[in-house]
Amino acid sequence: MRNIFIDGYNVINSWPVLKKTKDYSFESARQHLIELLINYASFKEYRIFIVFDAQKVVGSIEKEEKVSDHVTIVFTKEGQTADAYIEKTVNNIGRRNEVFVVTSDRLEQQLVFQRGAVRMSSMEFYNEVKSIKKGISNKIQVNYSDEKHTLEDQIDKNILDKLEKIRRSH
Repeated sequence: MRNIFIDGYNVINSWPVLKKTKDYSFESARQHLIELLINYASFKEYRIFIVFDAQKVVGSIEKEEKVSDHVTIVFTKEGQTADAYIEKTVNNIGRRNEVFVVTSDRLEQQLVFQRGAVRMSSMEFYNEVKSIKKGISNKIQVNYSDEKHTLEDQIDKNILDKLEKIRRSH
């Protein structure tokens, strides 16, 4: 299974849809990102770690929260950046697993690449997530339009004939 580590605030500051939201609410931007990635991860069957740094939050301890079968949210401890957490974790995973790191931080991209991870910029990932979201919507639309929507399509022919007889007798 592919593991994807995402620098959460880097992505929020890069994706147009999230940039607008964060201007009035960082919490809403975080929540929107999480919802988008839960759908993406479920569809692709990837394991995603969204890392938000709490480096400037006094007394913050590292906290992980699994929000779905495929998505885990990580808040770093005080004094630790998302980059540092990702580097350490990718280094521990090593080259045993397929690992992607999403960040637009050039130095971070170099470091994780040296540790065997595939790097992807925030905007490249944005375009992939957008494409998958569109694919999911199209698939839902096709499935929905294939379903039966009229009463006649859903009722057994014999019952429909009886109802028609009753209707004509009145």
